[in-house]
Amino acid sequence: MGNFKSIEEARQFFKNDLFATNSGVYIEELGEGYSKCSMKITKNHLNAMGGVMGGAIFTLADLALASAASNIHIPTVAQQFSCNFLSAAKGDTLIAEAVCKKDGRNSCVYNIDVKDNTGRDIAQFVGTGFKIHKS
Repeated sequence: MGNFKSIEEARQFFKNDLFATNSGVYIEELGEGYSKCSMKITKNHLNAMGGVMGGAIFTLADLALASAASNIHIPTVAQQFSCNFLSAAKGDTLIAEAVCKKDGRNSCVYNIDVKDNTGRDIAQFVGTGFKIHKS
């Protein structure tokens, strides 16, 4: 499977990512260079206009990248993200899928697609992870 022997081990590791876990982000699936995370939309995720706040969507995508990349190399942290917000969510859950496009010696690149549970495309991210090498 990778660095984590099970999805439960990955969830245990990321429980210390308090901002994401307190925001309700949950690791659904984990594979080699792949992660699927979800987040049930609550009133705490909404902006002043009633839509899902961009930061909430970003937090979901960030943990999707972190869990997928850390399954290949622990520790890996986000170095850069670019995002296109595509549509407002119509469902009650957001789902992010991170897929590794490049796994290099010091960095990795992931595409992260965020949809709602109706299948609507919400955001598209490209993230670069930086691999921390322990001395």
